[in-house]
Amino acid sequence: MKIEQIYTGCLAQGAYYIESNGEVAIIDPLREVQPYLDRAAKDNATIKYIFETHFHADFVSGHVTLAEKTNAPIVYGPNANPTFKAHIATDGEVFKIGNITITALHTPGHTMESTTYLLKDENGKDHAIFSGDTLFLGDVGRPDLAQKAADLTQEQLAATLYNSLRTKIMTLADDVIVYPAHGAGSACGKNLSKETVGTLGDQKQTNYALRADMTEAEFVKEVTDGLLPPPAYFPLNVKLNKEGYENVETIINNNKALTPKEFQALAEESGALLLDVRSASDFASGHIPGAIFIGLDGQFAPWVGALITDIKQPILLITPEGREEEAVIRLSRVGYDNTLGYLKGGFSTWKTEGFEYDTVQQVTAEELADKIVNEDIKVVDVRKPGEYNSAHINYKNLTHSPLDYINDNIADFPTEGKFFIHCAGGYRSLIASSILKARGYHNMIDVIGGFGAIKNTSIPLQEGGSCTATCPTTKQ
Repeated sequence: MKIEQIYTGCLAQGAYYIESNGEVAIIDPLREVQPYLDRAAKDNATIKYIFETHFHADFVSGHVTLAEKTNAPIVYGPNANPTFKAHIATDGEVFKIGNITITALHTPGHTMESTTYLLKDENGKDHAIFSGDTLFLGDVGRPDLAQKAADLTQEQLAATLYNSLRTKIMTLADDVIVYPAHGAGSACGKNLSKETVGTLGDQKQTNYALRADMTEAEFVKEVTDGLLPPPAYFPLNVKLNKEGYENVETIINNNKALTPKEFQALAEESGALLLDVRSASDFASGHIPGAIFIGLDGQFAPWVGALITDIKQPILLITPEGREEEAVIRLSRVGYDNTLGYLKGGFSTWKTEGFEYDTVQQVTAEELADKIVNEDIKVVDVRKPGEYNSAHINYKNLTHSPLDYINDNIADFPTEGKFFIHCAGGYRSLIASSILKARGYHNMIDVIGGFGAIKNTSIPLQEGGSCTATCPTTKQ
């Protein structure tokens, strides 16, 4: 028996490859499926089942394409209602893969079709659960994503989740391994661990939601407390996962390499968003006017989903050379399929051919400290609420406006005079600066290194308590 967790850091998502005696099960695959086909071929094995723990909201799964390529059935738990052909398992249904079995345990609460898959080894012993978004390490799935479809309140879903955990999961032995669908950085929970594999016994001891003496009312209150609004693309991804989608290979082939002149003409003709996915430092030193920065080397897909509200928005890409296809694939993972092409030769070609370009003014944290002492300046902190509450600069002209909500809170940013903008490490402040520039703001100055650098200066800090459940794990 082989179990492989195929983890994608950008999405904080775990897919699973399980092989026994030449037969394979794939759980929650990503949209690009060739790695699973290659892995099975390496083992000289056949993909027999494609298991989905639920209709994912934060990414587009590869179940439809993988089924087309392998003829393996897609398996969902009870209450699932996809428009494509699938096997809807009954609670307790057993599937044989080689010398092992996988049992579908219906665990509604995160969504009503949410299902945990229990793997029993060659000896029939409970070995592991693939818990999807029902149980994470350190947390459980948020109960507010399916309420519209299920006609239930988040409190009712939380109560359902409470009973699922206690009747289906907590009754299992402590040595059962927990393989969740997500780790820290996912918006599908509040307090996910950086670890991506654990044991049920550890979770019973450390996960607040699995306290043995916890009442249903306590669970509902704690699980629903502090939930931030889900990203706008979540319901659109659920729709794609329920109804199907275009093969990602077709999307890749539809993208064209464009000369600067062709790029400019297509941008004007299509009204495409110009998305620059290079590094923050490269973007700051030179970029196409009006381009939005979201770098591939940060939490790329989640920020795309949070900030580009229409997944059908036409997009033209400015990428590092050699990473054009990667950018298209990573956009497609969260349903952004309408990429039209990319700048051939990258930004350097645009610049050398004499096309107009813009820059972002930047200062070091030490220069910011000097200005705070000697000038009456304005500063905007775009980190998340948990980060801000944990510690921020102690300064009279500080505004807190999280990047997540910049499209709704654009008025938080000063229109008169220069202001300084920072995040934790410089990634998010460049995203904010690019959005502001595209909206006609040209008076911001980015702080290099963000709060991580600011902490090492003489700037006084206001420190709060420990980081709240909404505090992210990123240092960006």
